Amino acid sequence: MEQKLLIIGYVWPEPNSSAAGTRMMEFIHLFLRQGWEITFSCPAKESEFRYPLEDLGITVKSIVLNDDEFDHFIKEFNPTMVLFDRFMMEEQFGWRVVKSCPDALRMLETVDLHCLRKARHTALKKNRAFEISDLYSDIARREIASIYRCDLSFLISEIEMELLQKYFKVSRKLLHYVPFMQDAMEVKTLAELPTFEDRKNFVTIGGFMHEPNWDSVRFIKEKLWPKLSKLLPQAEMHVYGSYPTQKVLQLNNPKERFFIKGRAEDALEIMRTAKVCLAPLRFGAGIKGKFVDAMLSGTPSVTTTVGAESMYGTLPWNGCITDSEEEMIAAACELYTEKNTWKNAQKNGVALINGRFPKKILEIELLAVIDETQENLEKHRFENFTGSMLLHHTLKSTEYMSRWIQEKNK
Repeated sequence: MEQKLLIIGYVWPEPNSSAAGTRMMEFIHLFLRQGWEITFSCPAKESEFRYPLEDLGITVKSIVLNDDEFDHFIKEFNPTMVLFDRFMMEEQFGWRVVKSCPDALRMLETVDLHCLRKARHTALKKNRAFEISDLYSDIARREIASIYRCDLSFLISEIEMELLQKYFKVSRKLLHYVPFMQDAMEVKTLAELPTFEDRKNFVTIGGFMHEPNWDSVRFIKEKLWPKLSKLLPQAEMHVYGSYPTQKVLQLNNPKERFFIKGRAEDALEIMRTAKVCLAPLRFGAGIKGKFVDAMLSGTPSVTTTVGAESMYGTLPWNGCITDSEEEMIAAACELYTEKNTWKNAQKNGVALINGRFPKKILEIELLAVIDETQENLEKHRFENFTGSMLLHHTLKSTEYMSRWIQEKNK
């Protein structure tokens, strides 16, 4: 069967700006290797930093919200599969896909559970621990409904797989766990990287359009760096991230050896020259690309339980996981100054890449679940009555809201 895939992107992929962009490109490269015909569509404004998809032979298409032109476009392309990039795109375009191409397999790339990230942020702002009851929000109702309406949803985190099944009663058949997919590392690879003696400074990387990254940088600036900088008077703190706002840029202070560097043109190269990755993420969801980059670069990391969530399983972390400010500072100092501690953490990173993100195995599993779901699509949908029920009402409510907006815009 000739496969034609339509991807409906929330944004144009920027792998040098976000882990979400990197993950989307992992999917795209895998699907291209299968010989699939791919069209990438997106309603967002194009950025100069977007990946040149055309160079890969992918057709690109700018689309508009609440516009019947999309219906004509998708009917002409007639995809066998559609991949929604985040639940908001399924909300906007899902009913149009169903009406125009009802037999197309509908897949959702969740990126991370937005309702979990929001719930943790809410708890943090109230200065209290996250509780399961925080999950039950309007965002959760929208996001979980979108997951039910799709044939298959991709989850990057085991914790999120568990939450969806335990608390939202989503069938395991609708979900597939697929973390970042990485080529295997060999211990000898470490010998080709800069040594302990050749490295210096602390680094953190993360796009500033993502609120947890901004909170992490502010936490470093206000809570960690004043003490760390005194304990390590030669060390500098280098902060990289795309789309820094004025409030981020104002944190730059050469006298304090705290530098806002802006966009990272090559995250791996930056990680390779740093001695320690410091990223105390206090809320969020999914798994974090910055720590994968750190492991690939042989750079130990200091983070929180949320930061390392679903990344290490039963394996030791490549550095330190703690929610205590004092322990973060102590661990960062030890990794920065003690060569043996640093090298052991580095080796743990290799084991994590190979044990938790094995590209060959994960790719085979992903393609197999897509193939199986597509082959048994009628039965698969029959067994998902909740999804069909939500789809029935969405086709009514969302469609007519969209049509009302169309008329209003005229």
